[in-house]
Amino acid sequence: MTVPLVVVGCGGHGREVLTIARAMDADAGRPRWRVLGFVDDRPSEENLKRVQGLDVPYLGGLAWLRDAPVDTHHVIGIGDPRVRRAVGHRLDGYGLPAASLVHPAATIGPDTAHGPGFVAFAGARVTTNVTIGRHVHLNQNCTVGHDSTLADYVSVNPLAAVSGDCHLAEGVLIGTTAAVLQGLHVGRDSTVGAGACVVRDVPPDVVVKGVPAR
Repeated sequence: MTVPLVVVGCGGHGREVLTIARAMDADAGRPRWRVLGFVDDRPSEENLKRVQGLDVPYLGGLAWLRDAPVDTHHVIGIGDPRVRRAVGHRLDGYGLPAASLVHPAATIGPDTAHGPGFVAFAGARVTTNVTIGRHVHLNQNCTVGHDSTLADYVSVNPLAAVSGDCHLAEGVLIGTTAAVLQGLHVGRDSTVGAGACVVRDVPPDVVVKGVPAR
């Protein structure tokens, strides 16, 4: 039996999420997801054309999910953690389940625990005893080390490295090729800029960049 799935967000990140669902089906050798389409409150004309090229319909705004059948799953295809959180809180009110998608080319340790809405892109690597919250996105070829905790709505961008025993609070964004060294804490809603190296704890709601990150 296939699971009905709606992708939230017509942008590039959402379309990449669709490719994960399709890769999972191909790896299983059978359809697992029945993708109903995309929802987006403000899709650009360009993104609508790109969605159309994927042979997946645009269903309308997020409110489309309000009246969807109760077994309809959703996955949030939005890269910005704060926007993803706002959308997630709205979708919580609709009472529909969130799907977790793990690309077959990702490696997730068997003792890793994750919440609903988790998305792991191709090449993501998670080692051992990692705790991952709701709607966390691990992008292409990033790594997360042992005993780390990633709270809800965290994003780890491509090629970023989170070392062991780190704690990323809710809404944190780790930029492309950035590194967070062993045992450090990054505060809620903070952003680590692309290429930065975090060598000390980061307070909440700041942007740090550079080597070392400041």
